[in-house]
Amino acid sequence: MTGAGPLLLGVRHHGPGSARAVRAALDAARPAAVLIEGPPEADALIPLAADPELRPPVALLAHAVDEPGRSAFWPFAAFSPEWVAVRWALEHGVPARFIDLPAAHTLAWGAELPSAEGESEAAEGEQVRVDPLAALAGAAGYDDPERWWEDAVEHRGAGERDPFAPFEALAEAMGALRERYGAGGRPRDLVREAQMRLRLRAARKEFGDTVAVVCGAWHVPALRERTTLTADRALLKGLPKVKTELTWVPWTHRRLARSSGYGAGIDSPGWYGHLFHAPDRPVERWLTKVAGLLREEDRIVSSAHVIEAVRLADTLAAMRGRPLPGLGETTDAVRAVMCDGSDVPLALVHDRLVVGDVLGEVPESAPAVPLQRDLGRQQRSLRLRPEALERELELDLRGDTDAGRSRLLHRLRLLGIGWGEPGPSRGSTGTFRETWRLRWEPELSVRVAEAGVWGTTVAAAARARAEADAADTGALADVTALAERCLLAGLPDALPAVMRALADRAALDTDVGHLAQALPALVRSLRYGDVRGTDTHALSDVAAALAERVFVGLPPACTALDSDAAEQMRGHVDAVHTSVGLLGEALGSATGTDPGAASGTGGAAGAAGGADADGAGSDGAEGTGSGEAAGVGAAADMDTAPTTTVGTGESAAATPAPGAGGGVASSPAVGADRSAGAAAPSHVGGGAPAASVPGASGSPVSAPAPAADGGTVSPPGPGAGASVTTAPAPGIGGTVPSVPGGPAPGNGESMPPGPEGPDRVRRLRGLRRRWRGVLRGLAGRDAVAGVVRGRAVRLLMDEGELGAGEAARLMGVALSRGTPPVEAAAWIEGFVGGGGGLLLVHDERLLGLVDSWLTGVPAEAFTDVLPLLRRTFAAYDPGVRRTLGELVRRGPGEQSDPGARGLTAPGFGVEPDAGRADAVRPVLRLLLGIATEEKNLTGVGV
Repeated sequence: MTGAGPLLLGVRHHGPGSARAVRAALDAARPAAVLIEGPPEADALIPLAADPELRPPVALLAHAVDEPGRSAFWPFAAFSPEWVAVRWALEHGVPARFIDLPAAHTLAWGAELPSAEGESEAAEGEQVRVDPLAALAGAAGYDDPERWWEDAVEHRGAGERDPFAPFEALAEAMGALRERYGAGGRPRDLVREAQMRLRLRAARKEFGDTVAVVCGAWHVPALRERTTLTADRALLKGLPKVKTELTWVPWTHRRLARSSGYGAGIDSPGWYGHLFHAPDRPVERWLTKVAGLLREEDRIVSSAHVIEAVRLADTLAAMRGRPLPGLGETTDAVRAVMCDGSDVPLALVHDRLVVGDVLGEVPESAPAVPLQRDLGRQQRSLRLRPEALERELELDLRGDTDAGRSRLLHRLRLLGIGWGEPGPSRGSTGTFRETWRLRWEPELSVRVAEAGVWGTTVAAAARARAEADAADTGALADVTALAERCLLAGLPDALPAVMRALADRAALDTDVGHLAQALPALVRSLRYGDVRGTDTHALSDVAAALAERVFVGLPPACTALDSDAAEQMRGHVDAVHTSVGLLGEALGSATGTDPGAASGTGGAAGAAGGADADGAGSDGAEGTGSGEAAGVGAAADMDTAPTTTVGTGESAAATPAPGAGGGVASSPAVGADRSAGAAAPSHVGGGAPAASVPGASGSPVSAPAPAADGGTVSPPGPGAGASVTTAPAPGIGGTVPSVPGGPAPGNGESMPPGPEGPDRVRRLRGLRRRWRGVLRGLAGRDAVAGVVRGRAVRLLMDEGELGAGEAARLMGVALSRGTPPVEAAAWIEGFVGGGGGLLLVHDERLLGLVDSWLTGVPAEAFTDVLPLLRRTFAAYDPGVRRTLGELVRRGPGEQSDPGARGLTAPGFGVEPDAGRADAVRPVLRLLLGIATEEKNLTGVGV
């Protein structure tokens, strides 16, 4: 090979043995030019390889100018023979050029391949791709091509006496394979090799025969072949072509692995990199690396482990007849000595060291699209460095740097650049914290080039992409998700276009399921306004209107559903329920009003109106005390004028009555779980105190006296948690009468002026009340699917709108003998599914109803019911299931007196359990120092 003709150095791509042999051969031959397998358009990028900031692994990226997504990579590692040849040429001032098929043809070339002249019919029919290494390994008696390559090349050195000998032997072997297999199932290689011969002819004319060619060993026989210039040009004639751009991009060892899908990949890039860089004793150095990694993972590995592993690896290599221990021997030694025979830590070694996560670097001077440069600037300013190893990043959005990082990552996701994926935050559910999992993949460079068509900066490109997506997105839920992503990305300028699209989709979409799916993302977006400083008023208006449409369309949509549709609808009900609560918080935050106070939180059931659990009270009553929940049946529409209750305990619903001066006199309504006491005297608008009249329970109840101007005056009464009820003048429409210069009643704070004050608070109250009314309608409607009815009862109970007695009554109706077992099981799934086990643990009455129903299910229907029950109870925590089992084993508490049962604490029987009390009496006597059993233990219930 050192005689007449060019020096053909056939190599294995990314083989450290080939890389060392190439350097030795180039040092010996000193060629006038070095030709390398690669796209010729990258010749201008070769000088950048001398920049110390260009650190392999890197890759040449070529993409079509008009279609950046059409791209190709040519990877280089530090142990790649092609990279070694480039570096040698730059170090010695020798011209280096790429000679493969131009990227313009490679990117434009489709599936149609030109036919190759001269191939026999047999060769044309044999299109199975041939793996040259596997064929040579099989001929040598090896079943593993990697092991054969290690023994034949990696462990043999670079040829100290004759640096060209390895290449001559490899070229001879490849020549035999080409004679047998022809193109080896690679018709495109024939065209590529014609291009290489043309470039080689041109270089020989310019530099003479002192030219070295570094290419895949498979191509060496084709480059030696004597062909005519006309024949080679004929193969290249008519190839498609596109305009391309090339640059250097970072690459990773993981992407060099064959498992990544890379055709010329290797199994162990990390191991090969170690072999190339280790100056001596590679096995000892490798096992020391392994020991260090295992120590970082808190495994006990000492120097003695390393010494013993080296001995075992050498012994295994001698037994297997190998020149030196290879990756197989070292892996077996690590498993036996350092991992105690376990493959679990060995998998970590394979992932971190054998494959590795080394990420290359590219200097700023490398060509890049403007978007890539802007991204690089932001990465440096935010100290957010790309890394190949996946890592978790916790962000606190109250800080400027973390807020900027969050905006950048969300904008990149809008552009389809998945550098980071958001995950659940640990230890905090607030909107000011985010958790991201970051990992930079080489393909993201292509995504950046693709996104460059949207703008020259990340912010501008993300805005343009969001506006385009808003116009093209068809599903309503996708548009609301896009609005949420725009808020997260800090793109207020894109919101108008998104909101227009959202309004258009919402107006045309009549599917309640679509509306229910769209509402949660929209409501979540409202929560980001405070921490991100974004105006979300437009979003709140759309969210409220969307919620109204869901309220109207949900009841009929919950009827005539099969089991799958009913389960899906239950998820919609849960989502809407959560969204209404978040919407209330968001609207309350927007007005500066506490949502609980604004919606009337006066007791466990609030000041429930005419549609409450017991049917007592008047429509429109609201409380603003220290309890919880607004009046359920109050103001089904905004035309009803609600009365306003100001107090600190449970609220008394008010029934309007005519009063003097056109006002409305208020009197307390008597209903279940409602306080009837009166508050301290309050003269609303002036007037005389009212007289006391006997109440239903024999205690005095205040009767209001008319005031001079139509207000009411209530005298003091015995109730500590009483409330004073006033009604607005007719025609007010439910607004709270304001006092000039003073606080608005209900929360002690002045209401913001204009429509952002009372109007928004009234809207908030109406949404919550109407949603609870919808739940009541679902709970009591027989045509609604059982799982939805059960869920509605559960949500009302959680909100405090249904007492335990009313919930038990509804459960008893649902589990009655007239209800089909499958429908009853679905009701139970809706009521206690999704974490409702504690409800049964603490309320044995409900557990008793479930138990009695289950024991009464006919045998022929039990198999139909079992899957539903298993799905329901399997979701409970093990502790909850164990407690329920214990309760069922001893039997739920008997309900001898249902009225008294309601006065006891949940989970306790009405009557004391004498047997259990007797068991602790000796311990109590011992603790109290009472020696005789005859003495009574006063105050301990025995």
